[in-house]
Amino acid sequence: MRRFKQNEVKEIANVLQNDGCISIATDTVYGVCCRYDHESAQEKLRDVKKRPATKAFPIMCADEEQIKSICEVDARSEKLIRAFMPGPVTFILQKKESVPFYVNGGMETLAIRMATSDLLKDIICELGCPVFMTSANQSGEEVCTNLDEIEKHCPLLDGMVESSVSFGEASTIIDCTKKEISILRQGPVTLEQIQEVLGK
Repeated sequence: MRRFKQNEVKEIANVLQNDGCISIATDTVYGVCCRYDHESAQEKLRDVKKRPATKAFPIMCADEEQIKSICEVDARSEKLIRAFMPGPVTFILQKKESVPFYVNGGMETLAIRMATSDLLKDIICELGCPVFMTSANQSGEEVCTNLDEIEKHCPLLDGMVESSVSFGEASTIIDCTKKEISILRQGPVTLEQIQEVLGK
């Protein structure tokens, strides 16, 4: 399996443009990704992870503008995005009606992250659209912690990027779609930090 250097952004983006799947480190865990706007790419990613069609994939965007292109962002969510992104957080946001059905199985929400490194941002910008980004493992199993494990457990990948994880802990998942903000999975960002930003 090819291991890409971090300076091979165009080559990595080219694999993704052709509906391929690549492994790359995020700030929290090693991830696997594909372009979000082609159903065939999503199907390949499901094959890589053996992930059931009933489970939607989180989406990673390059910046706030890209988030707003696929999600409804109110003033409260915008404040949280600007306070914690990019960082070890995933926001649950209302999706825009223009988002295709297959992206999340018709659910009304999307799980959104923002590119957590210049490398990820450059790849997404070169690709020209957000990516599905999920942990590097077989569905339901432990997350891989190095490239050798990824190659062993995810043999259907089209390549891996030589990169490293900084936090080593899954992101905090924050539901922004209801009247009260809630944490669906605890990670590095706490409810107290969120409330402090919102002035509560």
